[in-house]
Amino acid sequence: MKNLNLSPLKKLEIILEGEHQGFVTDLLDRSGVKGYTIFNNLSGKGRQGFHEGHIMFNEDDVLIMIVAAVPEDLVNPILEGLSPFYNEHSGVVFISDIQVTRLVKFSG
Repeated sequence: MKNLNLSPLKKLEIILEGEHQGFVTDLLDRSGVKGYTIFNNLSGKGRQGFHEGHIMFNEDDVLIMIVAAVPEDLVNPILEGLSPFYNEHSGVVFISDIQVTRLVKFSG
């Protein structure tokens, strides 16, 4: 690619129960995150055993993952907002260093 400019960001992968999706998306919106992707019906194994990813009764009964690419200065405020939530609910946040093209898609 000609003139490929890479910019560093942090990737947040937030896993939680689907019924709490609105809490997290609202937190991300209020934090200034420009966009995110939501993956539904996750399957996997954790401390509480295997979790099946199919819809049982409705989409609130499944695990979801919300992925967002954010500037480093937003990571701590988002984690502070999630901390009380994760004291009461199951889930996890993975944070990794990434590089993106088209930084304009992720900034104001």
